[in-house]
Amino acid sequence: MYTKTDLKNDLKKLGINKFGTLLIHSSYKSIGDVEGGPDTVLDSFSEYMKDGLLVLPTHTWAHINKENPNYYVDKSETNVGILTEMFRKREGVIRSWHPTHSVGALGRDAESFTTGDEKFDTPCARGSTWGKLLDRKAQIMLLGVTLTRNTFIHGIEEWVDIPGRVSDEPEQLYTILQDGTKISVPSRRHCGLSWSEHFWKVDDYLLELGAMHIGKFGDAEARICDTVKLTEVITTMLEVDPDLFSDNEPLTEEFSNQFEALWSEKVK
Repeated sequence: MYTKTDLKNDLKKLGINKFGTLLIHSSYKSIGDVEGGPDTVLDSFSEYMKDGLLVLPTHTWAHINKENPNYYVDKSETNVGILTEMFRKREGVIRSWHPTHSVGALGRDAESFTTGDEKFDTPCARGSTWGKLLDRKAQIMLLGVTLTRNTFIHGIEEWVDIPGRVSDEPEQLYTILQDGTKISVPSRRHCGLSWSEHFWKVDDYLLELGAMHIGKFGDAEARICDTVKLTEVITTMLEVDPDLFSDNEPLTEEFSNQFEALWSEKVK
């Protein structure tokens, strides 16, 4: 059975910068038996990152839509796991105001980090918290989940304007603050194919080029992504093939050759 000390030691072994910014996508069940359960896991995160910024997604895209348009910042439940739902309710956590792709943040600059998401009509705009992760040179921890759960890659596709990723027309959604203030947030949604289910295709490249490494957190496999290198690699791959994530087929030799030539040119 893992203790809080064990888990904090795992974070250190994973190379997590305790003074930096860490976003965690998670599967609690993958960690194994933990003394104190999910609260201990969250305690290990928050204590380790007490001098930095801890961020967890608090997404509501599964149930906030045109039929159910009201996102309550203090009440709307997350749809991305037990740790995210418990985290948003914790003392000191500040939740952003985007109706479908909010995050909760705890620690240094949490308020400024989460401010302004409601001003954008797409899920992962460059000026939103998702773009701020890149500005802060954040790390992303995929805890017991794969690249297919890495929302940040949706952001990269959005920033380089890959067509067909978000709807042309917005849905009329609303953000409701704790004091009852109602903010209109017209929102274009992720649409079309399940693009994220194909993000696994770049796994080996990210490992080889140092944009990601793998370790353990409890029983779970943990992928640690460097947002700067991740963005550089995937942006280059999308230059070679904008339809990179349109299917579940392995990358071809032709693609690999074209990518390696372009990447070599960029890193000279």
